[in-house]
Amino acid sequence: MRVKVWDLPTRLFHWLLFVTVAAALWTGWVGGSWITWHGRLGLAVLGLLAFRVAWGLVGSTYARFAQFAPTPGRLMAYLRDQWQGAGHTPLGALSVFALLGVLTWQAVSGLFSNDDIAFKGPLASLVSSAASTSLSGLHRQGLWIILGLVALHVTAIVVYALRGKNLVKPMVLGWKDTSDPGLRPATGGRLWALLLSLAFAVLVVWIADGGLVPPPPPPPPADALPAW
Repeated sequence: MRVKVWDLPTRLFHWLLFVTVAAALWTGWVGGSWITWHGRLGLAVLGLLAFRVAWGLVGSTYARFAQFAPTPGRLMAYLRDQWQGAGHTPLGALSVFALLGVLTWQAVSGLFSNDDIAFKGPLASLVSSAASTSLSGLHRQGLWIILGLVALHVTAIVVYALRGKNLVKPMVLGWKDTSDPGLRPATGGRLWALLLSLAFAVLVVWIADGGLVPPPPPPPPADALPAW
C-alpha cells in the first residue's frame, strides 16, 4: 500500500536546502570573490528555514512539528521497536531539529560577521567590531558542526537502505510504501498556508538583509571638504 507522506512544498524545501547549503559551504570555503555569493546564499538558507518553521505549523500532516516532535514517549517506543508512523522517526526527528537549529544559528551569525577584507554581513553595523569578529569566528567553526550533522544524516540513510528501507525515494516522489493499514495520507497544507509561509520567509529575508536598518548618512558635499 502506498501512502502520501511528503507534500510538494516539503520536498522542494528539502532539496533546495541541500543545494543552497552545499553551495554556501563551498563559497565560504573558497572565499575571495565568492564571498559575496556566500552572503547571498546565506540569506537564501535563512529564507528556506523561515519557510520551514511556518510550514511546520500550518503545513500538511507529516510536515508539522507537532506530528514528529521527538518526545520521550515516542523515543522510548522507537527504541523498544513499538513506534509506528509514516513521517520522520523519533531519532530522525532529532536529526532534523538539530540540523534546523545549527543552520539557523549559522545563517543568523553570518548576518553580523565580516571577513576583515571586503565583506560585512548586512546587520554587522548593529553590533560592535569586537562582537562582529567574535561572531565571525563562531560562524567559521560552525562549518564543522554542519559537516558532522550532514555526515550523520547520510550515514542514517545508508543504514536504512542496507536494512531495505529507502528514505530518499519518498522525499523525491512523496509516497511511502507501507503495510500498516492504519496509516493515513497527509492532509492539510492548503494554498493559504503556503502563501502565508512564503510571505513569512520573504519578510524574514527582507529584515535579515537590513530592511529595518537606517541607511547611512550621505557623504558631505565636495565643497564642504577642506582643500588641503
